[in-house]
This record gives sequence, structure tokens and C-alpha cells, in this order.
Amino acid sequence: MKQTIIIHGMPSKQEFYNPSSATPSNKQWLPWIQRQLALRDELSQTPEMPRAFDPIYKDWLEVFEQFELNEQTVLIGHSCGGGFLLRYLSQHPDLKVAKVFLIAPWLVDVKKELEADPTFHDYEIDVKLAKRFPVHVFISSDDGRAMQVSFKTLKEKLPDAVYHEYTDKRHFCTKEFPELLELL
Repeated sequence: MKQTIIIHGMPSKQEFYNPSSATPSNKQWLPWIQRQLALRDELSQTPEMPRAFDPIYKDWLEVFEQFELNEQTVLIGHSCGGGFLLRYLSQHPDLKVAKVFLIAPWLVDVKKELEADPTFHDYEIDVKLAKRFPVHVFISSDDGRAMQVSFKTLKEKLPDAVYHEYTDKRHFCTKEFPELLELL
């Protein structure tokens, strides 16, 4: 069955526990893209990852592995969610999916700056990843320093990926994302 799975990023602890703030899977463009897919009669899921402000890879993995992935599955990851997908796909070299979209994927160790699992980004990127299935990476030159390091690493490790480069999207925290929808 064709499906799209969208993995959110990492909010701050303050934002996560703010009762008037939406959950991470219901922020920014995620609900908009999910609605656009629903209007096309396409199944999409945006799981809520546990303690998103303090991501533990094994905990996120437990939630993610509830989904059956196959050659009809499209994966979308924003920020830390993109880093999670890269690790998962790199560690499962026989897995085939339809497409992967990494939106400002965060790949660097954030332990020095934030409360986070220091092993979350402790893996080697499968350099053959973009040969197994199409990988699209969205990056913006006005995003933060950590993201610029991530972009540089990705371009070195995944030269076969398709890069969509912008100068004015910061961290892609908009309400709508028509550029992504067009590619879906």
C-alpha cells in the first residue's frame, strides 16, 4: 500500500511542555502536507515521537518500526527527523522505499548544545543510499551553523542525491510547503 510517513524535528523542552503549543507532529508544514495528501486520497502518517525535545534513537525507533515500509513508502524527515531517517536507512541497506525527502536534516551531535542522546547521530551514512532510491534534500543557506555543517556532510556523502537549495527558507518552519508537495 502506498503511504507517506513524516517524521518531525526536535522542539525545545519549553516549547514541548507548553500546553498552548501544538505537538511536534502538528506544527509548521506537517499538518498542511498531510492534508494535501489526504485530498489526493493518499495515506500519510505523522507519528508523535517520544520526548521529542530529548530524542533517544531507540525510543524513536520503537515508534517508527510500527510502520511497514516497502517500495511504495515515501519517507519525509524534518530536521532531527531527517537525521533519524538517514540513520535508519543507512543501517538497513537492504530496505527499499519509493522516495526519501530530507528537509533541513540535522546530522551533527547536539549533546554539547542541548539535552539529547549523544549516540543519536553516531553512525556512518550509507554512501549508496541515493543509488537505492531517490533522495531529495532541501537546504537553505540562511539556516543555522549546525545545519550548514550537516549540509556539507551530506553533499560529500550523498553526491547522487537531488539537492534543492534555497537562500531564504531558514529551517523550513513555514505553514505550507508547496515545493515539497510538487515533488510528491
